[in-house]
Amino acid sequence: MSEIFPKLILDLPEAEIPVDGLKAYIAQGEHFQILYMEFEKDVIIEEHSHESQWGVILEGQIDLTIDDKEFVFRKGDRYFIPKGVKHSAKIYKGYADITYFNQKDRYKSK
Repeated sequence: MSEIFPKLILDLPEAEIPVDGLKAYIAQGEHFQILYMEFEKDVIIEEHSHESQWGVILEGQIDLTIDDKEFVFRKGDRYFIPKGVKHSAKIYKGYADITYFNQKDRYKSK
C-alpha cells in the first residue's frame, strides 16, 4: 500500500478487520495489541466502545467523536479513548497510525 511502515512491521501478521480499504498489522502482547494501520480510501467507523485505546497519527487525518465531543487529529497528534466510552470516526484516504488497545483479543490475525 504505502511506504510508511518498515519491513519489520510489514512482516508482522496481518490483522483480520472487516473494513474495506484498511491494511493493518498486529503485534500481540499478553494483555494488549498494537496495530499499525493504513487506509487506502475514506472510511466511516460507526459508534462503538471497548477497552482503552491510544493512538498516534503518522499520516493523514481522522475525525473522531469521543463521548459526543468532536475532534480532528492529524500527523503528529495523539488521542486517547477511555474504556467503555462510545466513539466513532471518519478516516480519510492516506491515513496511517499506530494504535494501542488495552485488550489482548480485540482483533485476530489472518
